[in-house]
Formats: sequence, structure tokens, C-alpha cells
Amino acid sequence: MSSPVQLPYPTIIALSRQSSTPVYLQVVHQVINAIQRGFLSGGQQLPGTRAMSLLLGIHRKTVVAAYEELDAQGWIITVPNKGSFIKPASGPSGKKKLDVLRLTGYPAKAGFYFKRNTILDIAEEPGPAPTFTDGQPDYRLSPTDQLARYYTAALRRKVNRKHLGYHMPGTSFFKAQLSNFLNSTRGLHIAPKNILVTRGTEMSMYIAAQTLINTGDIILVGTPGYYTANMIFQQSGARLKTLPVDDEGILVETVERICKKQPVRLLYLTPHHHYPTTVVLSAERRVQLLKLSAAYGFIILEDDYEYDLHYQGSPILPLASADTEGMVVYLGAFGKTLAPGFRAGFLVAPDNLITEMQKVQAIIDRQGDTIMEQVLGELIAEGEIHRHLKKTLKIYHTRRDHFCGLLEKKLGTELELVLPPGGLAVWTQWKQEISLLRVSRACAAMGLQLPRLLLYQNTQLSAMRLGFGNFTAPEAALVLDKLQQAVEQMREH
Repeated sequence: MSSPVQLPYPTIIALSRQSSTPVYLQVVHQVINAIQRGFLSGGQQLPGTRAMSLLLGIHRKTVVAAYEELDAQGWIITVPNKGSFIKPASGPSGKKKLDVLRLTGYPAKAGFYFKRNTILDIAEEPGPAPTFTDGQPDYRLSPTDQLARYYTAALRRKVNRKHLGYHMPGTSFFKAQLSNFLNSTRGLHIAPKNILVTRGTEMSMYIAAQTLINTGDIILVGTPGYYTANMIFQQSGARLKTLPVDDEGILVETVERICKKQPVRLLYLTPHHHYPTTVVLSAERRVQLLKLSAAYGFIILEDDYEYDLHYQGSPILPLASADTEGMVVYLGAFGKTLAPGFRAGFLVAPDNLITEMQKVQAIIDRQGDTIMEQVLGELIAEGEIHRHLKKTLKIYHTRRDHFCGLLEKKLGTELELVLPPGGLAVWTQWKQEISLLRVSRACAAMGLQLPRLLLYQNTQLSAMRLGFGNFTAPEAALVLDKLQQAVEQMREH
């Protein structure tokens, strides 16, 4: 075995006093890093513990602990009265020119080919507040104290400990309560066996797409439409065909015309409040779609989007409530008015389809969140969710009227809007000469985030979907002042 080689160990072993990793482990990790990259070769002697401590400027006991750990892991061999040596490699090895970045930094790029997916490209991450959203609720209105009490009680119950291991989502208690809630509020006639509990609407869409769609299948969607759903369908290999949308929802005549020419696998709808335009699909068109679905054999994937958020009269019952042929798959999220972390998604379908969907779910979500399901189930059983909905609905109704009133006052000459009957966003149509992207950039310069996903502008359309639910009255005044300034700046340039 050779004598210690005078290498620049402080360069190989770069220590950080600010790191949460103990210093001796930093030494261990970086010596291993150097061995794996060939900077320290098999049989090479390391400096003694005293010499290494002087080289690195650390205590000798720290070096002793590092050497012991390296020995225990099999990276070095310690020979009494001789020293510590790098364990010889089984294959050929050789020293390489030292490279500080390679030793201390993670590779910036993969060294192999992988498929890049442009379908799943989404808009930028939300920035700091204030931020326009596409209609997100105000998490500050969530009954956190009530949820905390339910969580504490659920965790203390010994009977719930059996749910802390691997367990398919959807406890019998929650599914029973959820089926009661959906039956009473949506006019459904389902049992717990007709429900698949998921982590959220997007997971429900993904499971439905993986189960129902084959490569090349034709899927009908509204335009403008819900970008997330479109991405999920395209990722599953579907061919999208768009349907025009007017003030009564999608045009049923277009659906029938397409069905007469070619087979259609599925029609995706957000009938209660079409995304993004917020229009409600008329009762007459709902009946027509159910008849077309039975006649041509296409699935109706009905998204329960914002069903609980309706301000004027009673909401129209979903298509699933009138489905007698088993052609409608109903999905949504329970707890839309709660914070995103306190929600559960669901799929409603005939028994045999639920069984098949469970196979897909078992691959991506084996455990679910059974304690949260217990809490959400108790919100239903105790009637708390109804009280919460009634309270927040009044708040969001007031916020809608205030926001839309201010918007018309400040920017009424630049846009047109129709007061949405429900939901947490308003659809605004702007003058075509206004560059919405430039407005977004001007907003960003003033500290207001207006994400690109809210902008819909092409040669036929110039519109924004602006969420109001997450703004109090003073916050709404602030963001709309900045939006007005951004439009004025765009006009000036």
C-alpha cells in the first residue's frame, strides 16, 4: 500500500458550517463522492486523523468519527499501526483531474435521453400575494379550529389506528356519509359502492382517462375549455374535438353532427358552471345530451365543478341524477370551500366500472388519507359542512357583487362581463386591441400576479377569467387599481 498522496483535500472535501448535516457526515459523503468518481483510487492511503483535522480545520474527533463511519460502510480499510486506505475497487480505476463542482454539486442535466412532454406544460407557479387565480376559495375562511378538533379526536381513537397503514382510499364511514351528501344535494340515487374516493378532481380525471380512453379515441370538449382536463385526455392518447359554447353551454347540434360522422368515445362537461366562461348548461340541452349519449354510445364525463357555489335560486341537478342508461361518470371534489389540503375527490359510476377504476388507483395511491376522510365524514354527519357552506356562500356572494361592481366602474369601457350565477370567478371579454399578455407583464412589474393561464386571446377571442373569491373588499380594490393602471400603461405604449 502506498504512502499518503498530498492531494488538496480541502478542495475535495468542502465543508459548510451552515448545513444541517453534521460535519463528520459531510466528510463521509464527500470522501465517498470522490471515491465513486475516481478522484481517490483503491489502495490509496488517507492522511492520518491528526493531519486531516489540520487540513480541514476541524476537530480530530470529528475526523475519527468520519473514518469510523467510512470503515463501517466498507469504503476504507483501517490497518492498525499503518493507517487508513481506500478499499481496492473490483474493476480498473484511475485518478481523474480534480473538479470541485462535480464533487460538491448535483448534475444540472441528465446524462441520458428522455422524452419531453409538451402536452403537460403548464403556466408559471403562482407568485407572492396578491395573485389573481382562476377561482380559488379563500383558505382563511376554512373552519380550522373545528377541523383541528375533529383531527385530534380522530387521531386519539384507537379504532382509527388500523387505518394508518396501507389502506385503499375510501373508508366505509366516509363513503356512506358522502353518498348521503351527494344524494341529498345532487338528487343522485347512489350507494357507497358507487363511489371511488380520490385525492382530488385531477386524480379522478386521470383515473377515468386511464380506464376509459384508448389511443386515438375521440373526446369532445368545449372551447374555450378546461386546460387541465384537456392535457390529461391528450396524455392518454385521445384526439380532442372542440365544441363551441354560447350562453346556454355547449352546442348540442355540433355534438350530434360529429357523432353522425365518426364514433365518439367521451364528452367532457362542466355543466354547472362551464370552465372558463361560467355559463350554465340549460336543462333542455342536458336532456338532449343524455338522449344522444344513449343513442350513439358515448360516455358523458360530468365534472361537478363549483356545484355548491350557487347564488341565484337552486342549482340545476346534474346529468347523473337523470341517467338511466349508465352512460354518465360523475366526478368532483368534496370540500371545495375548504382549504385545498382539506378536500377529497370522488368518482361516481356503476359498480363494475368502480371496480375497474380501483385497479388504476391501487397503482398510484395505495394509502389515501383515511384520517382526513374521517374528519370530512364527521363534518357531514354533524351538519357542519352545511353550516359552513351557508356561511361562506353569503361571503362569496358579497365579494362577487363588490368585485364585479368595482371592475365595471374601473374598466367598464375596456371590457364586458356578465354577473356569474355562481362560482368564484368572472368571465371578462376585452377589446381586441388590448394585449392581455402585456397587461399581465405590467401587473407583474407592480407586484400583482396575473398568470397566463387566465388569459384567452386569439384572433376570435380576447378574454380573462378573474377569480374574486380569495379577495376581501380592500384587497379587491387594491388589485383592480393595479389592473386598471396596467391597462392604462399598455394603452400609452
